[in-house]
Amino acid sequence: MTLINKITEAFASCYGKEIPSASVQLQPTRSEFEGDVTLVVFPLLKFSGKKPEDTAADVGQFLLEQAPEVERFNVVKGFLNLVLADQHWSDAMQKLQSEDWWRPASSGLHMMVEYSSPNTNKPLHLGHIRNNLLGWSVAEILKACGHQVTKVNLVNDRGIHICKSMLAWQKWGNSETPASSHMKGDALVGKYYVLFDQKLKEQIRERMESGMDKETAENEAPLMEEARDMLRDWEADVPEVRKLWETMNAWVYAGFESTYRRLGVDFNETYYESKTYLLGKAKVEEALQKGVLYRKEDGSVWIDLEQDGLDQKLLLRSDGTSVYMTQDIGTAIQRFESHHLDRHIYVVGNEQDYHFKALALILKRMGYQWADHIHHLSYGMVDLPSGKMKSREGTVVDADDLMSEVVDAARVKTEELGKLEGLDASEAETLYETIGLGALKYFILKVDPRKRMLFNPEESIEINGNTGPFIQYTHARISSVLRKAEELGMKSWGSSDPAPSLHPGERGLIKVLLRFPEVLQDAGAQLSPALMANYSYELAKEYNQFYHDCPVIKAEDPSVAAWRLALSAVVQRTIRDAMGLLGIHVPERM
Repeated sequence: MTLINKITEAFASCYGKEIPSASVQLQPTRSEFEGDVTLVVFPLLKFSGKKPEDTAADVGQFLLEQAPEVERFNVVKGFLNLVLADQHWSDAMQKLQSEDWWRPASSGLHMMVEYSSPNTNKPLHLGHIRNNLLGWSVAEILKACGHQVTKVNLVNDRGIHICKSMLAWQKWGNSETPASSHMKGDALVGKYYVLFDQKLKEQIRERMESGMDKETAENEAPLMEEARDMLRDWEADVPEVRKLWETMNAWVYAGFESTYRRLGVDFNETYYESKTYLLGKAKVEEALQKGVLYRKEDGSVWIDLEQDGLDQKLLLRSDGTSVYMTQDIGTAIQRFESHHLDRHIYVVGNEQDYHFKALALILKRMGYQWADHIHHLSYGMVDLPSGKMKSREGTVVDADDLMSEVVDAARVKTEELGKLEGLDASEAETLYETIGLGALKYFILKVDPRKRMLFNPEESIEINGNTGPFIQYTHARISSVLRKAEELGMKSWGSSDPAPSLHPGERGLIKVLLRFPEVLQDAGAQLSPALMANYSYELAKEYNQFYHDCPVIKAEDPSVAAWRLALSAVVQRTIRDAMGLLGIHVPERM
């Protein structure tokens, strides 16, 4: 801010013009030119009334004489490149050494982030991993930006999907339980969801072979009729159906909790569709009475969104049962009224773009002005080299299996590299888990959420390149340097010490460090952990170049070594903070 003020002073002195500080555009100097920061002169020519080169030269000369932080300057067309004095870097280092230097004041805004939202008919899979990692990281980034954040999960614990698993278990389960099968509860229930689909396809095939068209064959298949009957019985509170539902959901919840714990995600509140859909039905009935909605001859309830570019949307089926939209209407109303939210962010795949456009429009039509504060973080699907996944066909990649796969790959890679010196068996296992899960999380989160992505487990654990293990290794390298310096009794630079003349690598590293708050705010504004992930990589890469060019422990001048130790410590902490916002642990040894 001081430099911007000096530039405004330059225009007052040189041209007698007051310029708004917002019009001063500073940016990092391009690598092919000498300088640390560049003033873009073109927007300011209306104040100087002179040519770009002359304006830049006038301002540069004023800064050289009046701003101690400017050591020299050069002009390239309409750009004023400034080389900053060592005192500037010393002041920057003093700021960087404060652990909370980058934390902003509270914004006073309350945001809710919903993620995970699993169905209770199957275990979490690779798609859920991206969802959970995105949701958790977005919430942590928003908290770091100064907002109050509530992390929530909405469990889809009712509906035709769970009835399919329940019915298949009734028919073919032979009283199998997680304990008797030695399976996680969510995996066991998912097994019967797949079995239902297999049996249903057999029935459909038999009817089509007898001349029935596919749609009729599916709708009139006995298994589908039974599943629909079970859903009606559930909504009618038939005791035996409710009891089976509670039992099988309990199996699933235990499985989910195990997966969440290993993945490192959590929630402040958990909502259950079984408890929120009735509120949604009540609100739909209210809107129907007000004429916002309409009822068809078969008794189903709809809303016409054609004037908004969508179509007619079903809100209650003809038999009175609700749909997902009904439940989301009730849940949104409940959350905004109980939490007084400024923003509600739904982390849901882009196949639901239509759903959330419709949700906001419906709520607005129902009279809820806060509907404008609903935001759908629409993310792309995750593919594997083997192709697209389908839950009902049993071709999904189970989240638990994938986590175990990357941890096993990390074990093999680490043992190949022989980087286990000084670690006992338990510490080695913890390291494998840290590297494997860090690799998985980083590979997922470094991609812009809006983009579809291909997850390659082998590529994710590479120690070189834009990967989690590379950044983790950089943190471990710095930790090793700091431990060795402590063993040697070396002193670290303090705020009362003069700064040495800096190497370009040191200046470059400080420039990257100082960008951390800006990257954080951008990541929060764009709801994109990818910005934080790639910043972490940039910082790690910059440190490794610095480490190559600038001896730390072996620096000839003790004051230079002290400065570089302090700079290394700041980088270590910043990597830990940045990666922590992604849910990634960074090891001290690796």
